[in-house]
Amino acid sequence: MTQNILKKPAAFYDKFERKGGAHLETTHYCPGCGHGILHKLIAEALDDLGIADQTIFISPVGCSVFAYYYFDTGNVQVAHGRAPAVATGLKRSNPHSIVISYQGDGDLAAIGSNEILHAANRGENITVFFVNNAIYGMTGGQMAPTTMIGQRTTTTPRGRTVANEGYPIQMAEIIATLNAPVLVQRVSIHDFKHINQTRKAIRKGLKAQMEHKGFSFIEVLASCPTGWKMTPPEAQKWVKEKMIPYFPLQTFKDETGSVASPPAPELQISDAEVLNILGLQDSDNIPGNEKDLKNFPPQEIRIAGFGGQGVLSAGVTLASCGMNQGLCVSWLPSYGPEMRGGTANCSVILSKDRIGAPLTPNPNVLVAMNGPSLDAFEKDVAPGGLIIVNTSMGNRKVTRKDVKAIYIPLTELAAELGIVQVANNILLGAYLAFTGIIPIETLKSTIPKALKKKNLVDINLKAVDIGVNYIKEHYK
Repeated sequence: MTQNILKKPAAFYDKFERKGGAHLETTHYCPGCGHGILHKLIAEALDDLGIADQTIFISPVGCSVFAYYYFDTGNVQVAHGRAPAVATGLKRSNPHSIVISYQGDGDLAAIGSNEILHAANRGENITVFFVNNAIYGMTGGQMAPTTMIGQRTTTTPRGRTVANEGYPIQMAEIIATLNAPVLVQRVSIHDFKHINQTRKAIRKGLKAQMEHKGFSFIEVLASCPTGWKMTPPEAQKWVKEKMIPYFPLQTFKDETGSVASPPAPELQISDAEVLNILGLQDSDNIPGNEKDLKNFPPQEIRIAGFGGQGVLSAGVTLASCGMNQGLCVSWLPSYGPEMRGGTANCSVILSKDRIGAPLTPNPNVLVAMNGPSLDAFEKDVAPGGLIIVNTSMGNRKVTRKDVKAIYIPLTELAAELGIVQVANNILLGAYLAFTGIIPIETLKSTIPKALKKKNLVDINLKAVDIGVNYIKEHYK
């Protein structure tokens, strides 16, 4: 005798421990909410297609973010509207994964409208599920780009009007005008008949990605009884009577039956030409490149000062040196709105291993080009780290006893050369001379490529020598 056992799809966690609280067997969604229904349909599809283990679910701000609680898949939570950008990076770096961008209307059609259009236009091989419930359901019931004319929200208490807020945006229609997408479809989950149609659309969108067909966009009309201030039956009726006439259910584009797109032809360009375009050199041809990275000590560097001191360009030059040495590098700038005089700092990481994140919350090297930078970042330096202080812009000493400190009048030394802007290369010369992590010859080979003003190459090379000699005279 056949026995059917009803249980959660295997793509769901058996218990939702990430959600916390007392009820770990149920979702937190409001009665009648479309997210719970859509979650179940997606989880069943992942099970049936056998792809849960290779799936990466992207959950941006909004009710979408709660998918992290429930799906037993890879999951990345992202900033508001940025799911398509993150999906692009994940898919390109993990081409055999199944990447799902799961977004609401406030996220995708408002702050993320630019991201979704360009991802669709590029034909990224991802699957997008767009939940259209005509309101910002999570953050207080405000008007969304898809809010209906006459619909009342906390920001349109008298109802949305064409004159004041414009028309609701029809995202499926917009996406369908682009050449690259292979599947653009709008479905609904307001009754059993349409839930079954949505089930089929979900599978088609995922299969298109599995078969490397390209970009799929499934818009799902869903109810938000709490945000709409309706009972669940009233909300389902409202979807049918108010939303569907304006957001018609149909397949706007379906090219999933076509042959998978062939891989893009390889560009006929040599490695040397690529390096030249990037302003870099072949590391085999750089003097002093020892190619022995096995024992390279990871460098997490924070260079800080004010605008005009060459803080950011020093970071770029240092990162370029690392690339020329065959290291993994990252450079992350942070600066105020002022071109001159405002705060500026950058994080540089040099590593023999791949870099997981470009942030340096606890750098092992701090360069303080002025006093305020030393005040701001001294406490963050990792024990055993190095602090380089520009004494021309502050005479305070490092107070910590668990770090090394060297003091150099960088600005004064640069002024003696007749141009204070070269203080940053005096700094780099001193840093490399003190640590020995990268040969000075590599820095000197990098500077001509890194500098935009070629007439300043010679004086910047002299600046490097000044930094090197200062270390030899005072610290070695």
